[in-house]
Amino acid sequence: MSLKIVNTADVEWVTEQASPGGKFQRAGQKISEALGRDRRSTDLSQRHPFDVEITKVPPGAASGPYHSHSAQFELFLVIAGSGVVRHADGTDTVKPGDAFLFKPNETHQIINDGAEDLVYYVIADNPIGETCYYPDSGKWAVRAPEYRLMRGAPLDYYDGEEA
Repeated sequence: MSLKIVNTADVEWVTEQASPGGKFQRAGQKISEALGRDRRSTDLSQRHPFDVEITKVPPGAASGPYHSHSAQFELFLVIAGSGVVRHADGTDTVKPGDAFLFKPNETHQIINDGAEDLVYYVIADNPIGETCYYPDSGKWAVRAPEYRLMRGAPLDYYDGEEA
């Protein structure tokens, strides 16, 4: 095995989020993928047990909707700009040098309320079968067997099973 080294200055910025109205916008540098991560693999030697990305959110935008992950931990390290982190207990201001962590089922959202790009590292584990919940809109994202967004009314466990 030879050591693979990538320089973050050489990793392409990819637009990950761009909502039609512009409220949600972010671009990312997929550092783990540049190091060989296969995001679709279930083999941890290919999938990697964690994911590293540098994320950039423009002024006035949020990185994405308010959400929680069912199984994923996310560690954030702010490297440039400033912003607000929305969470279950309210909001907190963040600036370069700040680090914060969201555990599974902890709702969160990152908003750039500054005048320059908000840039931060995200380090997350990669649980298989992860889902997300969006409490503002009442929808779910399900990642297995494929990525789907859905809403639904609660059902009885046996609904449709004894037809």
